Order: sequence, then structure tokens, then C-alpha cells
Amino acid sequence: MNEQYSDVKNGVIFPRGEKNDAFARYFTGTSYAHVLPAKEISISNITFEPGCRNFWHTHVGGGQILLATGGHGWYQEWGKSARELHAGDVVNIPAGVKHWHGAAKDSWFVHLAISVPVPNATVEWHDEVTEKEYAEVNKS
Repeated sequence: MNEQYSDVKNGVIFPRGEKNDAFARYFTGTSYAHVLPAKEISISNITFEPGCRNFWHTHVGGGQILLATGGHGWYQEWGKSARELHAGDVVNIPAGVKHWHGAAKDSWFVHLAISVPVPNATVEWHDEVTEKEYAEVNKS
């Protein structure tokens, strides 16, 4: 096993990476990103601080797969109820589905984001997830 990608004693599978400054304008809160060295497919380890989430967005041309690896988070498709996520959960997001994902208000959340490799695939970013929308999924 590659030591760079394993720290079992701390429960960390992949490095947290650096602050996700390149996409910070599409997140509420702070996230971190580490791109894994995969060939012919894009895999990123994304870490969300408590309360951090990305904006509503749509993958155009190719979808995305999320593999939850730690913490507690949320995934929601436009017009549907939010889905709670924990380590081991898998989300298959078809191309063209407007959605958001991120951490619960009181927990870090980590997932691998795997982009389906399709030529010219893009992401369309939409509005921020409002505080009202976010509070609604975090009721406990």
C-alpha cells in the first residue's frame, strides 16, 4: 500500500490536500481538495469543514460518482428531499441533474468525487444553497 495515501491509525485514507481556492467561489465555507494520481479518469478527495457545501450545480455531458469516506454529509437533487451521507455511501449523479453536496452543520465530511470521463464534459454552477435550504436538511 502506498504510504502517501494511507494513515489507518488516524482514520485518514487519502490526504486532505490544500484549501480548494480554485473553486472557493462555488462553496459556502471552506473545502480542501487533493487530486488522486489516476489515469484516464478524474478522482478528487474533497474535504468539507462543518457547514461547508457547494452551490447547486449540474454536470453537463458526463455525470459524477461520490464515494463518502468519512464524517456526515448531505446530497440533494433539485426538487427532492436531501439524502444523508456517511462513510461507505455511494451516490451516482447522472449528467444533467441539478444538485449540491456538503457537510452537515456539526461534522466534517469527506468524499471521493469521480467524474465520468466524457469528452468536453463541463460543470454548470448555479445559485448558492440558501441558509434556509441548508437549515431545512440539518434539522435534528
